[in-house]
Amino acid sequence: MSLEVLASHVILIGLAGFAAGAINALVGSDTLITFPTLVALGYPPVTATMSNAVGLVAGSVSGTWGYSAELSGQWDRLRWQIPASLAGGVLGSFLLLHLPERVFTAVVPVLLVLALMLVVAGPRNQSWARSRAEAQGRSAEHVSPVRMALLVFGTFAIGVYGGYFTAAQGILLVGVMGALLPESMQRMNGAKTCWLSS
Repeated sequence: MSLEVLASHVILIGLAGFAAGAINALVGSDTLITFPTLVALGYPPVTATMSNAVGLVAGSVSGTWGYSAELSGQWDRLRWQIPASLAGGVLGSFLLLHLPERVFTAVVPVLLVLALMLVVAGPRNQSWARSRAEAQGRSAEHVSPVRMALLVFGTFAIGVYGGYFTAAQGILLVGVMGALLPESMQRMNGAKTCWLSS
């Protein structure tokens, strides 16, 4: 690769990363910008998804610090969700590294379409879940054992998905939390950001 091509790649990837960071701060789904950029520049899909995941960690860590007030009172749940997420991420990463690359290449278009659909439908689903929770009189402080088990299992499943392909995992997590917890969107985004930085 010539120096000029390398320089253009660095600039394009930097611009995509900047745009992805801005999108991530608002709704998540930053991978829908960075992953296609890397693939369009000729990087293999598995390399692109791994580079993408590592590159977005810094933004999630700084976002967790920014959401520290919203995380207050959520640590009883997060202490279960974070290990479940890590275990799922390890399994998803194992699948990414050990399944043939042609499987990933075949699955990626489906996952990208699914991720895009989740981004579009996310706000409506979250609003519906919040209204339903409020109508049932659920409080954010009390989570039944069944609801907690569903939350931890859902977090693990999203971790597997995220370890294999990172796109829209934050949207998935907010959707699961919105269906199970009557939390505000701001507090769910804080939990999502903390979860993604783990």
